[in-house]
Amino acid sequence: MYVAFTLVSCAFFIGIVAWYSYYKTKSTVNSSGGFFLGGRGLTGGFIAGALILTNLSAEQLIGLNGQGYQNNLSSMGWEVTAGFSVIILATILLPKYLGGAFTTLPEFINTRFDHQTRLLIVVLFMVGYGFITIPSVLYSGSLAVIQIFDIPNMFGITYEQSIWIIVWVIGIIGMLYAVLGGLKAIAISDTLNGIGLLIVGILVPILGFIALGDGSMLAGMKTIATEHPEKLNSIGSQQDDVPFGSIFTGMIFANLFYWGTNQYVIQRTLGAKSLAEGQKGALFTGFLKILVPFLMMIPGVIAYHLYGSGLKNMDLAYPTLTKDVFPTFLNGFFLAVLLGAVFSSFNALLNSASTLFVYDIYKVLINKEATDRQMIRVSQWFGVILALITFFISPMLMNAPQGLWTIIRQFTGFFNIPIIAIVLVGIFSKRIPAIGPKIVIISHVIVYYLLIWGLPMFFHYEMTINFIYIQGLLFVIEVLLMIMIGAIKPLSTPYQFKPNPKVDMTPWKYTIPVTVVLFGSMIFTFVLFSPIGLASQENIVSPLFWPVVVALVIVVGVLYYVSLKQWSHKYESTLKQQYNKQLKEELNIEQQGNVITNSLEQSVK
Repeated sequence: MYVAFTLVSCAFFIGIVAWYSYYKTKSTVNSSGGFFLGGRGLTGGFIAGALILTNLSAEQLIGLNGQGYQNNLSSMGWEVTAGFSVIILATILLPKYLGGAFTTLPEFINTRFDHQTRLLIVVLFMVGYGFITIPSVLYSGSLAVIQIFDIPNMFGITYEQSIWIIVWVIGIIGMLYAVLGGLKAIAISDTLNGIGLLIVGILVPILGFIALGDGSMLAGMKTIATEHPEKLNSIGSQQDDVPFGSIFTGMIFANLFYWGTNQYVIQRTLGAKSLAEGQKGALFTGFLKILVPFLMMIPGVIAYHLYGSGLKNMDLAYPTLTKDVFPTFLNGFFLAVLLGAVFSSFNALLNSASTLFVYDIYKVLINKEATDRQMIRVSQWFGVILALITFFISPMLMNAPQGLWTIIRQFTGFFNIPIIAIVLVGIFSKRIPAIGPKIVIISHVIVYYLLIWGLPMFFHYEMTINFIYIQGLLFVIEVLLMIMIGAIKPLSTPYQFKPNPKVDMTPWKYTIPVTVVLFGSMIFTFVLFSPIGLASQENIVSPLFWPVVVALVIVVGVLYYVSLKQWSHKYESTLKQQYNKQLKEELNIEQQGNVITNSLEQSVK
């Protein structure tokens, strides 16, 4: 009876989300623009909902809580510092993307460098999505479902069999949703699922605190602040998975890749109805990411206090806690939210991979005159094939020795660093030729493999520095290499960005003030979870905590006022001048071409 009620209530909540998404998008998926970019009509709220749900899947629920349980809060650096990356996206990258009306990132690479570089970038994305990102989303979702609802005992099967079955069930349902709905349906369902995830994210730590405090939430909160306060420290040492210094090196570039150039993330902002709406969505996402340590790492710390170090695997911390503290009558809702989070990331990845294949391979190499109907149909078939491949890869993550979170971050280093290096060089330089990115892509894959896995495997030598530092070092080397190639063999004609906006390019007037507040919030979060704050060995917080917080509030307040009165106007006028200048240059070139054409015609006559 209990199982039936859980499944029926889960199906009810999922059905509501699916019906509403279909109802709002049933007439918008007949064109390629409607299917792949939501008709360029997404508002800030839907963009933020889609971005956060695309990012926060069971991978975060399982992986981050596992890190909080096993180590401390140093892994929150991946989440909180995302605010810096979305600021770069909102203020610098998005005006370029929307100004050029790009559908995919490789399309921008093609205009800046050449066709071969575009294809290499597509290959990196496809390999990364197919062998790393999509399998990790499916596996982490399956792991959560299996542990929380005890699937092996429920159906009398082994743990390995449960993983394979749940991966395929989740994958098939998500695949059908992805290939039929399009981007706008995904964005709407993400927003609705995001509300559910926020509710669950708040409930679990509250219920965990109550369980830890024997019925008193405040007593539970005091326990984690006074017993083993080092678990609340976000300032990682060299022995932690995320040393604090790595935040300012490799992590910056890895996060910037994810939020600024990763197709399945930026595709939501590319569907914005205007630059202002895209900026709102991106910046609001930065604030939502700051909530992640509270909602998706503190439960892991609570699990440590409840169970000690007795769990078989750190990735079992969150599933075990939710199984013990979450009300059984809400399990259907919880399962729907959990599956919704998995579907959101899975759908987004399939949709973006299909978009890349259709726009950067099919329409470029196979059928240059493809109609909208053909493009949608091909993308759907490609999505099905890619999904089926990942169903076989996902269960292999059971053998990850360092926990799900770390192994995923290591493997994404194969493609994130060269892509962000190439994009930034492409935006901020005009003379670097296409040979530079090609050398970087090929050499990075070889060198990164050797440094992380090849040296220990073949030469029995292991690098003693954290892989995040290695990623940061490779970024610097690869940028310098491209600059050097540009100095030796520069382009004969400097690259000129050609504006072709399809939406209103007026920036949001509060972009810069909100950026200031977001920076301040990021700093406050690190101060809170540090030896100055809740990780203090002296008391709940150290004597320095409140003076630091007051000083931070004053600085943010002053900068907010200055940005509102001065910097916002300068930013808007700079963007307008840049686009007016580029449009004027385009017009002059076109007029010169017309003059030459008219002269030739008169000569012929």
